[in-house]
Amino acid sequence: MRITKVYTKFGDGGKTYLADGTVVSKSHPLVSSYGEVDEINSFMGLLRAELSPELKELDDLLREIQNDMFKLGADLATPLSAKFQINRVSENDVKKLEELIDSYNSHLKPLEEFILPSGCKESALFHICRTICRRAERELVRAMESGIEININVQIYLNRLSDLFFVLARWCNYKKGIKEEGASFK
Repeated sequence: MRITKVYTKFGDGGKTYLADGTVVSKSHPLVSSYGEVDEINSFMGLLRAELSPELKELDDLLREIQNDMFKLGADLATPLSAKFQINRVSENDVKKLEELIDSYNSHLKPLEEFILPSGCKESALFHICRTICRRAERELVRAMESGIEININVQIYLNRLSDLFFVLARWCNYKKGIKEEGASFK
């Protein structure tokens, strides 16, 4: 693909195209959903830039997930009824996240209370990614409830990804020897 022009002026009227050429409002639920996915991806870029040397091992994993975010965005931007095939988010993509969650979580103590999203900067950034991911999932569920058909694996992937971000936030603190702070309900 070769991108020679960044602006088209088509969006100036508040409209955009889905991948199959369908024209929709920029406020369309799918556009909102893949906009949230783009925001996750951008914060992951910041997270990668902020990785301290003892956490650099996460860089390859984060790059891989960033690429998955492009696949996920393309999946959302391409109606299931499109006359062409794309590489959609699959059950295997979800299983890969589940395996990562289990692997990183195996190093952590079981939670006995809610924890504050705090600790090292990487942990805090993972928590930001987690909350944006939850927002993306809510937008997607809203779209599904309005009757828009989507690949269900996208919603499941976002759900697992937010879980992975939570576990990685905890793992970063563990790796740096930072004690988690319990939430107080006083």
